[in-house]
Amino acid sequence: MTGKLDVIIAGGGRVGFKTAEILADRGDDVTIIEWDSDTVEEIADAWVATVIEGDATNPDILDQAGIDDADVIAALTGNAGQNLAICMVAKELSPGIRTVTRIEEAEREAYGQFVDSVVFPERPGALAAANEIVGSDVRTLADVTSSLDIMQIRVAENAPAAGKKLSEVRFPRGSLVVSDDSCECIAGPETTLDPGVRYVVAVEPDVVDEVLN
Repeated sequence: MTGKLDVIIAGGGRVGFKTAEILADRGDDVTIIEWDSDTVEEIADAWVATVIEGDATNPDILDQAGIDDADVIAALTGNAGQNLAICMVAKELSPGIRTVTRIEEAEREAYGQFVDSVVFPERPGALAAANEIVGSDVRTLADVTSSLDIMQIRVAENAPAAGKKLSEVRFPRGSLVVSDDSCECIAGPETTLDPGVRYVVAVEPDVVDEVLN
């Protein structure tokens, strides 16, 4: 899924708000649904996203947020059960929507059968903390890449690069295809970008849109 997205985020806490900031910086249209009136006011003052006060499990609230036109709904509250309920209601109202839910790590497999993608935001934070505590010379990507984006990108069927070898593709300066189609080996000039396959790509912020296109 590439290009500008219409995204609904359920939950305007630290995870939901930061996610909204990142998506807004990408140029995506973001709507946040949040039940707490004080948090709603803070989000509105930040001018990051459209904000709606209410319960995201309520179909009327999802309709108000524009569920019919949204590409993705991300349920990012601190309650995994509520997040699952939000995604299931959203899928009922808009069957084609992509669903992302925040979970507790132990629930990853159980929840994965009901939603398109699951996230466990606490893990990257814990890895960063462990890095600082140990002070190791080896660090995780989540802690060191800063504004450099390390993405896993699926090659669309009609993409200009689909079916071509890396040696035949002119990616912009500031981008690097890291993995082959198995994501187990380093990509090289003979690596073919097969349609429907995902590759790990390192991208500088200024050329993200060009690479995605």
